[in-house]
Amino acid sequence: MRGERLFSMPFASLYQAYVAKAERKGRSQAEVDEVVCWLTGYDSTGLREAVAEGVSLRDFFTSAPAPNPKAELITGVVCGVRVEDVEDPLMRDIRRLDKLVDELAKGKPLEKIKRA
Repeated sequence: MRGERLFSMPFASLYQAYVAKAERKGRSQAEVDEVVCWLTGYDSTGLREAVAEGVSLRDFFTSAPAPNPKAELITGVVCGVRVEDVEDPLMRDIRRLDKLVDELAKGKPLEKIKRA
């Protein structure tokens, strides 16, 4: 049940939290956008539209134009949960994005965040 509530949450709410976290750590909204677009395949226009329209997390990820195949390389722990062990694909995508934003906030270079 907890997952369903999270999945129906507007992506814009989570996005704003990501931007605030990154900015507190000296990173920019543009860098958050780059990470989100890298993971999902959205372009900046598609990302802005998703935020403005208030799409749910479920719709944001299931409508992602081109999920990045390198997403499988995102591993580690977020909020005490090992990302690669999350069974639900949607929850795993959310945790992957959490992990990328955490890495951004910790000062990791974008090239490494994007698994270049």
